[in-house]
This record gives sequence, structure tokens and C-alpha cells, in this order.
Amino acid sequence: MPSDKRFGLSAALTTPFGSHGQIDVARAVAHARWCLDNGCSSVTLFGTTGEGSSIGLIERRELLAAFLANDIAPAQIVVGVMANSLQDAADQAGQAIDAGCRGILLAPPSYYKNVTDDGLFAWFSGVLTRLGTSARDFFFYNIPAITAVELSVSLIGRLRAAFPYAVAGVKDSSGDWNYSQSLLEAHRDLAILIGDERCLAAGVRLGGEGAISGMANVCPLRMLPIVYEGRSDPVLDDLVDALLTYPVTPAVKALVAHRTHDSGWLATRAPLVRISDGDARHLAGLFDRMQRTAAA
Repeated sequence: MPSDKRFGLSAALTTPFGSHGQIDVARAVAHARWCLDNGCSSVTLFGTTGEGSSIGLIERRELLAAFLANDIAPAQIVVGVMANSLQDAADQAGQAIDAGCRGILLAPPSYYKNVTDDGLFAWFSGVLTRLGTSARDFFFYNIPAITAVELSVSLIGRLRAAFPYAVAGVKDSSGDWNYSQSLLEAHRDLAILIGDERCLAAGVRLGGEGAISGMANVCPLRMLPIVYEGRSDPVLDDLVDALLTYPVTPAVKALVAHRTHDSGWLATRAPLVRISDGDARHLAGLFDRMQRTAAA
């Protein structure tokens, strides 16, 4: 089913933390290996689900080095970049490029609100210009519910025209099907990745190349028919609906804790907090019900 010609399924890895708030490297490596062994073509470090905005440059370097030292190939790793400073973003991206990683998931700056396309173009241009000719395989990250910034379809066009060697695609986590459809229609030759699992099947049927998905932390094999065939899965959609009634990252961590029988996964890094035990049990029950139900 998987094809080397498509981006495929990447797990938006959630990041485990130890009792003193440090990254639990051994647990992170083991989880990444499980995702790759169960259908994922790559894993994505330091994205939204991975609390990437709360992880510093030194920690990033150490975790990335641990992945590579444990035989997770650079071609199996996408690195999320979430920074407001041009230089910080370029430094984080440069780490991934120097390591030979599969790609860089670059979010827009999110501190300033109501920014214009011209301002965003200048910011993205500044990051890519700082990297020079080494810039490659960038996926721009549209997630306005978190950043309060929408990457317009025309902005993507401007950036790819200015940096054709660097732009690989877009990850759209807007959950806005009209936007996703417009993006797919305008940029069919880019790798358009759908972050909202409920829109994924329809996006694949229109030419989407796959997903960077939080749900791939717990049920990657179930997602493969969605990613590679555009086959809808209403039961999975129902679980996503329920999960989105909670803070997303702590909710995904609760599902990973349930799947692994390891409560250590519940830990988050401030300012996020874990969901309640009752909410975690509720989500676990819905997950178990989904697992007992065959995909459509």
C-alpha cells in the first residue's frame, strides 16, 4: 500500500517528559520506532502535538541525535520549527538540514496578530534567505487555531515562486475544508498534507499526498487506507470529534498512555497540563470501542 512517490503518513510525535520535566529520550525513541514499525513512513518531531514551541535548541539537538544514534534514518524524520524570531527559526531548521532530515515543518510567527501577507512573506523569506542554498524540503504549516495566522493560498504561491528549490509542500491543519480544497486546486504539484484527520480522505481523493497526524501516535495502521486510498473512516472521525473537545496535546498523550499502559505519557510541559483522570478514561473507552470496530 505505501508508495515511495508520496509523502505518506507521518506521526506527529508527542514528546514524553520525565518526573523533573526533562525529555524522556528512551521513551521517545521507542515510541518513534513503534510508529515506524506500524505503518508510518516518517515521524515528525517538535510539532504541535510534540509541544515543539516549549522545547529549546539544545534539547532539540540532543533528541535528534538520539534518534539518529538509534537507527532511525534521517529520511524518516521531519522536524517542526515554531519560533517568532527569524534567527531562531533558521537555527532550528538548520539543525534538521545539517542532519539530513526528510523535511522541515515551518509554522508562521504567532506573537503578533493581524499580520499581513506582505509581512508573512518577508518573515518566511528571511528564514529561507538565512539558510541560503541549503534550504530545502520546507512544508509550510497552516494551523490558525493555534497561531492565529492563516497562510493564504496566494501567499503559498508567492513563496514557491521566490524559493522554488526550498518549498516542498503545505501541512493544512485548519480543519476548513473550503480552504483545503482551494489549496489542493491551486498547488497540485506540491505535497499537500492534511492535518485534520476528518478531512484527510477527501483531501487524498483530490490529490493530497498524506498527513502529519496526531492520531498516528495510536492507530497508524488503521489510518493507512485513509492516507493511501482516500477511504473514509467515520468511526475514527467520531474519536477525533471527541478528542477535540479537550486540549489536543494532553488528550493525545492520554491515548498514548492508554495504548502503552504507561502513565508516564500523561506528563506535559508548562503551560500545558494533563487532562483529568475521568477525561482520560472517557477517551480510552472511545478508543477501545473504535479498535473493536472495523474500518469502513
